[in-house]
Amino acid sequence: MTTQARYARRPGWLTFSAVVLFAVAGLRLISAISYFSSSRKVNDLTAGLFGDSLWGWGLWDLCIAALALIAGWSLLRGATFGRIFGFVWGMLVISESFLIIGVAPWYAAATLALAGLVLYGLAVTTEDEYGGS
Repeated sequence: MTTQARYARRPGWLTFSAVVLFAVAGLRLISAISYFSSSRKVNDLTAGLFGDSLWGWGLWDLCIAALALIAGWSLLRGATFGRIFGFVWGMLVISESFLIIGVAPWYAAATLALAGLVLYGLAVTTEDEYGGS
């Protein structure tokens, strides 16, 4: 069996994780732009980690978006670097979910579930299955 034929198919959980990371990156980018423009549509975040500093929340969302984009791109290329970034992203999002659960419980529960699924997808996929380097 040739090496190319062996790695021709990427595992479904890994692809799911990459697609979720891309989707989250896009939504977090839009959210960061909203925070930077001091939008009136933003919830009251005074009880959150950065208080009422929308600039801090925008910077946080921008970092999460960049991390998700890099991880998703790297996962689709089959690099171990993407797995590491994906795990770091998942841990950050789960931490954020617990920080904002009092402010936005449904949003926190949804992001907690998504991050959990991404972490699960990364954990059950071995490097031998997709040829991680």
